[in-house]
Amino acid sequence: MTMTDLSPAASLWLAKTAGALAGSAISLAYLLPKGRREAALRFLASMSAGLVFGGTAGLAVAKRLGVDANLSPHELVLMGSALSSLSIWWAIGFAIRFGDRLIAGRPAESKPRREGCDEH
Repeated sequence: MTMTDLSPAASLWLAKTAGALAGSAISLAYLLPKGRREAALRFLASMSAGLVFGGTAGLAVAKRLGVDANLSPHELVLMGSALSSLSIWWAIGFAIRFGDRLIAGRPAESKPRREGCDEH
């Protein structure tokens, strides 16, 4: 089976999925998550962003660069999905690290207490 054997909608979804996976893989190589929970959160968010915003982001970037007439719809969604996936991965990583720094910078008495934890 080749890409031409697929329906146009199925081949666009395949291109979006490939772009979102590529964006996540590239991001993983540059910015490793701290743990499994963060990795799962960032992976799911980046895949979702790639699938949802892939077409729009690809078209916007192609128009901005003036290459929209030279690219096929599959190339547009592949590029847009990879960009969206990569962008959300980095945004979440930045937000988590920024939040960790904010929490670490608070005085001890202002840190939130966990319910049900006994202090010894």
